[in-house]
Amino acid sequence: MKLMYPACFYPDEEREGAYAVVVPDLPGCVSGGDTLAEAILMAMDAASGWVLDELEDGREAPSASPLENVIPESGGFVNMLVLDMDLY
Repeated sequence: MKLMYPACFYPDEEREGAYAVVVPDLPGCVSGGDTLAEAILMAMDAASGWVLDELEDGREAPSASPLENVIPESGGFVNMLVLDMDLY
């Protein structure tokens, strides 16, 4: 099963090149990385783990918000995360 979720990326003000990531459709799902590439991978892992916990508890994966409905806070940007739950 493949899922897609929008994620908000925010540059870290204290660490050059680092990013924090928030997945609004998955409450409490926050991650980050020292580079943008690492932040994307870490966010995919965090979101996959979040969804897997839901599935293992017998719940369905949450629906994803339309990309155009996700507005990041100032300085951030939105990018889609692709989760491959079969691979995870």
